[in-house]
Amino acid sequence: MQTVNLGILAHVDAGKTSLTERLLHSTGVIDQLGSVDAGTTQTDTGEIERRRGITIRSAVTSFAVRDRQVNLLDTPGHSDFVAEVERALGVLDAAILVLSAVEGVQPHSRRIMRILRSLRLPTLIFVNKIDRVGARTDELVADVRRLLTPAVAPLGTVHAPGTPEAAFRLYDPRSDGAHRLAEALAEHDDRLLAAVVDDLPPDPSQLDEALRAQAAAGQIHPLLFGSALSGAGVAELLQGIAALLPASPPAEPEPRARVFAIERDAAGERVAYLRAYGGQFRARQRVVAYRREPDGRITATRARITRLERVGATIDRAEPPGRGHGPTALTAGHIARVAGLTGVRLGDQLGSPAGLDGRSYFPAPTLEVVVRPRDPARTLALHAALLAIADADPFLRTRVAPDGGTSVLLYGEVQCEVLTATLAEAYGIETECGPGRLMHVERPTGVGAALEIIGQGFFGTVGFRVEPGTGVDYRLEVELGSLPLSFHKAIEEATRAALDQGRHGWPVTDIRVTLTHSGYWSPITTAGHFRDLAPYVLMQALAEAGTRVFEPCRRFEAEVPTDRLGPVTSYLVRLGARIDGTDPIAAGWRIGGLLPVRVEPEAQRRLPDLSSGEGLWSSVAGGDRPVSGDPPGRPRTDGNPFDRTEYLRFLAQPKPRS
Repeated sequence: MQTVNLGILAHVDAGKTSLTERLLHSTGVIDQLGSVDAGTTQTDTGEIERRRGITIRSAVTSFAVRDRQVNLLDTPGHSDFVAEVERALGVLDAAILVLSAVEGVQPHSRRIMRILRSLRLPTLIFVNKIDRVGARTDELVADVRRLLTPAVAPLGTVHAPGTPEAAFRLYDPRSDGAHRLAEALAEHDDRLLAAVVDDLPPDPSQLDEALRAQAAAGQIHPLLFGSALSGAGVAELLQGIAALLPASPPAEPEPRARVFAIERDAAGERVAYLRAYGGQFRARQRVVAYRREPDGRITATRARITRLERVGATIDRAEPPGRGHGPTALTAGHIARVAGLTGVRLGDQLGSPAGLDGRSYFPAPTLEVVVRPRDPARTLALHAALLAIADADPFLRTRVAPDGGTSVLLYGEVQCEVLTATLAEAYGIETECGPGRLMHVERPTGVGAALEIIGQGFFGTVGFRVEPGTGVDYRLEVELGSLPLSFHKAIEEATRAALDQGRHGWPVTDIRVTLTHSGYWSPITTAGHFRDLAPYVLMQALAEAGTRVFEPCRRFEAEVPTDRLGPVTSYLVRLGARIDGTDPIAAGWRIGGLLPVRVEPEAQRRLPDLSSGEGLWSSVAGGDRPVSGDPPGRPRTDGNPFDRTEYLRFLAQPKPRS
């Protein structure tokens, strides 16, 4: 039996979780449809998901259609939970992008489609809610071509849209619709192109062959209409899943599996979801897990699988002996729930580091929020709980705030509300979130050096040179044998940790740090002495080099009517936007440029008024740009190693137990 790992993605409220329910019901996996509003769906299993009616964590379920096992990943649609979408994209063979026939193409849908196209991931587009009042068809297809992709191929028409009787019908091979489909496919098929040029009716088998090949290659995106609630169009969608999407590729020669989700089961046990690409993984097997660190290094840890349950194992248990590997073995193309794997994190790979390229499809979170317990006595418990939660979400970085709270990096207010609810329900800690602070970064502007010799307040010698680089580049200019390896490790770890707070308190990036001097006093010096010394010397060198603060930006597109081009561009420039260009489009003008994240909400609020209600805004991560004037600062938590007296006083303080 073939396997296809299929992601279902959408803007929030487009109806993808309801569509997942309908697919499971139509394929006989469930006897009764669940409801998002009632909190009875198969994939929204968390209490918070059920209560709020939104998907927070990616969930995996499976069904069979024809000769295929489909592992379906239902991902969150809210932009605050894009990290879940990020991880799902890394393990998919194909995708379904769900749109609403009423709301149409929404901002998050545009972001997702850009990524799907860049990955050349085979994608079906399903327009949901055709039975809702206000449902659009031809107009929506035009919006898809304009805003998502010109390589779209509608496969049929909608009867009675906007009514309870709405239905989807595939094109008859001899209809005008089939001819339009042939025109869409002709760009990548010379035989169809010749028929279109000669105005000949397309051959049905030739049309079907071209559609299958181009959809599987991600060259064309078949579009279907339907309703998850009524079931209209779902049979045709299942037909498309079976016929148009590619199965998982052949097994790789070396064992490899990627961790793309981590959760706690009903008993509180930590469970990881793996997608395998090659080899075989079983319970009680010892494995090596590889991880790409934020600075680009690949590290390895050893772990052991204690329990393994393959998703959809019941579907293929009827295979003849020798063809399958049983429900307790994970093989290429399949997904499994795995217990054990202590210390393994999201994004890690078992068996091989191949493919750990470190690329990110969505930007990292830029909102730092301080979370405080309502009961001050729960401060340490709160920090421990947040560390445990961060274990299932690498983007959710934590640090102890100066006032005793814990700061976390988030995408937005909804994520903060969910985090607060999770802490209360899963850990029994009532909390409140402070106002968010946009994260900036610092980069060195020159070269600086510093040296601290044994006997001047520290039991070790460390010298650093810092200069502009790429990422965080740590190098040695001393002999590796000049110190015990544990001391070298302590210096490097302390250096990387210290770069979380530069001259203005922001993380430092694009820096090269070179250890130029080292020494120790045997038998007095310990690794701990170097952990204390390295941040001080590093910051002295950084102070000499100087840094500049950069603020996060968004690359935006605003589509406005012809007569509103001037007012909109003038307003954006006043906000601090850099306009990179304006292009004429059918509906008016498209304005493109770069805008600081801090003013984007204001731009989005004002655009409808400035564009007579016809403006359309979308944006993606746009990197950063230097802050003009006095840069904002971030409260320090490291004892301020720029000031010797203050830092030594900080080191002398007793450290709280963690």
